[in-house]
Amino acid sequence: SETPIPRILLSSPSLSPSSIPKPTPSPTILSPSPSFSPSPIHKLAPTPISFSPTPSSLSPLSPSLPPIPKSTPPRSLLSPSSISKSLPKGSHRFWKRNVIIGVTCAILGGFIISIIICYFRYNSLTLMVKFCLTTKSDVNIEEFLKDHGSVALKRYTFSEIKKMTNSFKVKLGQGGFGAVYKGKPTTGCPVAVKLLNVSKRNGEEFINEVASISRTSHVNIVTLLGFCLEGRKKALIYEFMANGSLDKFIYNRGPESIASLSWENLYQISIGTARGLEYLHRGCNTRILHFDIKPHNILLDENFCPKISDFGLAKLCPRKESIISLSDTRGTMGYVAPEMCNRHFGGISNKSDVYSYGMMLLEMVGGRKNINAEASDTSEIYFPYLVYRRLEEDNNLRPDQVMTMEENDIVRRMTMVGLWCIQTFPNDRPTMSGVVEMLEGNINSLEMPPKPLFSSPTRSVTCSFS
Repeated sequence: SETPIPRILLSSPSLSPSSIPKPTPSPTILSPSPSFSPSPIHKLAPTPISFSPTPSSLSPLSPSLPPIPKSTPPRSLLSPSSISKSLPKGSHRFWKRNVIIGVTCAILGGFIISIIICYFRYNSLTLMVKFCLTTKSDVNIEEFLKDHGSVALKRYTFSEIKKMTNSFKVKLGQGGFGAVYKGKPTTGCPVAVKLLNVSKRNGEEFINEVASISRTSHVNIVTLLGFCLEGRKKALIYEFMANGSLDKFIYNRGPESIASLSWENLYQISIGTARGLEYLHRGCNTRILHFDIKPHNILLDENFCPKISDFGLAKLCPRKESIISLSDTRGTMGYVAPEMCNRHFGGISNKSDVYSYGMMLLEMVGGRKNINAEASDTSEIYFPYLVYRRLEEDNNLRPDQVMTMEENDIVRRMTMVGLWCIQTFPNDRPTMSGVVEMLEGNINSLEMPPKPLFSSPTRSVTCSFS
């Protein structure tokens, strides 16, 4: 009988694809050794063969096994360098540009958001401070009006102010603290309404105006008729001055110039203004220092009678005190006394108003500003220097005009008084009472004044409060 050939199981765990022997064309049958007697178990047991993974060891009968895929790390763990290396050459530059744009946009966005937050915080803080200051200012004004008895002035509502000015239709001028409009109340007489600017100082300016003018009663001081106080809306009502301010009559520009006023009119205006200042310094129970005397603040009525206005920078002080203290410089460039900028020249007093008046007087004589930066000749830039040289050489003070002997005397008198008033040191200047005497006295009794400072004090002096 034939012995059955045992079937080799490839799925045996001890077998591998490489353990299957290759078929040979001519197998050689070896006879068993005499000492070896095969048993069925020995016949079934395969001969152990070592496993080799190389393809050459695989036989055609070996099954094909799928390749084991390599494990890929998560995308979040990949570094930018590994990503850039894995990208094609063309897309590497595109990827790098996108990263730069993204980072830049993020930084700019954060910066803009920070600016917006800071802006809104600053605005809210500013509005809060303004509200507190405005509320405190309004309370102070109301207390001031009650304490000083200024409630005797007529108080208007803002709607009444708007109605009398026809919604602020006719503008008369613009001042440092607000615009002036023409109004006509129910009484029928025209008035001038100054609408104060909304600022942190308008409360102080309002109090200065009311406190100063309400104490005065003089023909050369403008009359305050009433006021308006409604929160941040503040207005002052004055008597109407038909001819406006002096500045448009003395400067050589526009249809109205110095030719519109005779030298006699200018002389009377200078005397009237001097008397008004003398009254403020000596005639009131409380001395009032104006600190802003200039042609713009001298108003003229229908008869060209001068009236001092705009007391927003005024300072009230006891009559016994000759020197006062200020925490800031007050006035307009070109009219500010040297001691207002530097205390080494002297103390601040009524002589500071004298200096401003002297500059205004010289501008009335020259028909120009005291400083003319556009002058072709450097000697004509600073008018006080020019007019002093002409006066010293006994030349015509106004060579551009033909004047009579009387008019020449008026010009000479006004020039000498103006030069006395603008002396560098306060002690060398006259009082306003002395100014009135020099203007009305004998011209032959006037002495030649010393040479003043040959440059604008507001340019050459550095402001200091030491």
